Amino acid sequence: MLEHSPVVRVRNPFPLFLRRVWLAMFLCLASVPLWAASGPVVLVMGDSLSAAYGIERDAGWVSLLADRLEGKAEVVNASISGETTAGGRTRLPDQLGQHDPDIVLIELGGNDGLRGLSPGQMRTNLAAMIEASQASGAQVALLGIDIPPNYGQAYRDAFRQVFSDLAERYEVPLVPFLLEDVALNDGLMQEDGIHPTAEAQPRVLDNVWPVLSPLLESSGVTLANAE
Repeated sequence: MLEHSPVVRVRNPFPLFLRRVWLAMFLCLASVPLWAASGPVVLVMGDSLSAAYGIERDAGWVSLLADRLEGKAEVVNASISGETTAGGRTRLPDQLGQHDPDIVLIELGGNDGLRGLSPGQMRTNLAAMIEASQASGAQVALLGIDIPPNYGQAYRDAFRQVFSDLAERYEVPLVPFLLEDVALNDGLMQEDGIHPTAEAQPRVLDNVWPVLSPLLESSGVTLANAE
């Protein structure tokens, strides 16, 4: 029969309150990024086109934007694949409260169109997002999208008209077509024919940049080294 060795309890040399202080300090340090962006906050509310669907997230145009700005602004990507304007409208208040953005980029509507949802409802949702963003003090830009011709010319025209009408009504800058010079280039699109490849992302960013850069400059960002 084996004899049990007595259990020896070793007293921790650090008092409990010191251990708690050390743990608190560790957690605080762990939450600090390696480098902190200064300047305005750019919030991107988008769908899969901004969420880097099918590619590495770091290769997406929103991540490339953060790289280009080199810490001159904080870029928050709140995009979700499959998002509709209704979903974006629901999520936006929390994002505004959490991040207090200076600039809001709204890239939504594509999934509304692909599902054949009402352009009128899409208009209402996007208008609400613009109004909420402006009421929070943020500048807004719309990133427009198009749908395939097989949805019918009347529906397609009504869909595209939503973006231009809202841009005029609320006096916000508009990117007419986010995938300009990308969508019709098979070499820059994934096999689904909807989402751009990693190689296309710099072009997508270049489509956004002429609209975004004036907003950044008006927010105090110097862009001489970011172009």
